[in-house]
Formats: sequence, C-alpha cells, structure tokens
Amino acid sequence: MLSIKDIKAGKKIIIDEQPFSVMTVQHSKMGRMGAVLRTKLKNLETGATINKTFQGSDKVAPAEVDTKKAQYLYQDGDTFYFMDNESYEQFELNTKIIGDNAKFLKEGVDVSLLYFDNRPINIELPIKMTFEVVEAPPAVKGNTADGGSKQVIIETGAQITTPLFIKQGDKIKVNTTTSEYAEKG
Repeated sequence: MLSIKDIKAGKKIIIDEQPFSVMTVQHSKMGRMGAVLRTKLKNLETGATINKTFQGSDKVAPAEVDTKKAQYLYQDGDTFYFMDNESYEQFELNTKIIGDNAKFLKEGVDVSLLYFDNRPINIELPIKMTFEVVEAPPAVKGNTADGGSKQVIIETGAQITTPLFIKQGDKIKVNTTTSEYAEKG
C-alpha cells in the first residue's frame, strides 16, 4: 500500500477497483490538522479526470499496469485497430477509451499499450510526434496583437495553434500530452 508520501505525478494507483494515473499533486499541511494531498487523477480505462484529496493516514494500492508496444493499423467508425509488436495479435479499442489520443493517431505509428488485469485498457502516445500541416491560413503582415499565432490543421484533422511562419506542407512536432506546437520538424 502507498501512503500519501509515495503518491507522485506519473504513479499508477487503484481507486474503487479502477486504475488511475496521477497527473498532478499538491502537498499541504494545515496547522494541527495534518497533511493533505490534493491530486488530479486520470482514469486509465475511461479517460475521465477527477480531483481527489487524500488525508495524512490514507493508503492506496498501486496499480499493476503493464506496458507493451503496439502499432496502430486503422480506424473503422468508432473502433481503432492495433497489432501487438511481439505476438502480432490484433485487437481493437473504441473512441471512448482512446479519448483525445485519437486526434494524433496516424497509420503505422507505434504506441505503448497499457494492460490492466491482462486486457488492453488504453494507449500512450510518444510525447512528441511529427505531422504535416494540411491547412494553414496565410500570415497577415502586422497580425501580432494576439502573440503571433494561428490555427492550422494537421494530417489527422486536429487543430493546433502554431506561430505565424508555419505554412501548408510544413512538418511540425506536436506535444501529444498538451496538444501544443513544440517545434518545426
């Protein structure tokens, strides 16, 4: 069992028999009341996020989440098909489970597959991925009042805010955890 001292960002824990990933933690001590830990948790099966506060004496179980490499094959409606890189076994996950990761999936990309209780529950994308810009409005000279940025559409259909110098056909790197432009690639 993990005490509140052991709960850190990135740690995987079980709450109500479901696996969660700790996204943020904030320790605070309030006089004689003892320590509390405020956390933001992401459900690894549903993708939903919750805020949870732990008291000083609370304990949680670590989640035994295994990771395997898989390759994204294709999408058919709300279903995404993957292939395990070791066993070549194919399996599917639906849009509800994949959530926001779907906007960065392109055929042939390798992902980390998360297993809980010997079943695939979600995927983790590489932190930075390269995409081609398919639509970019022209930069208007003197248009820097908003910080010099514009919305472009990448090859997967996702909209990304980029600097004004990015144009159609450019390759850009995107941080998949924050959905933000990282660099020209």
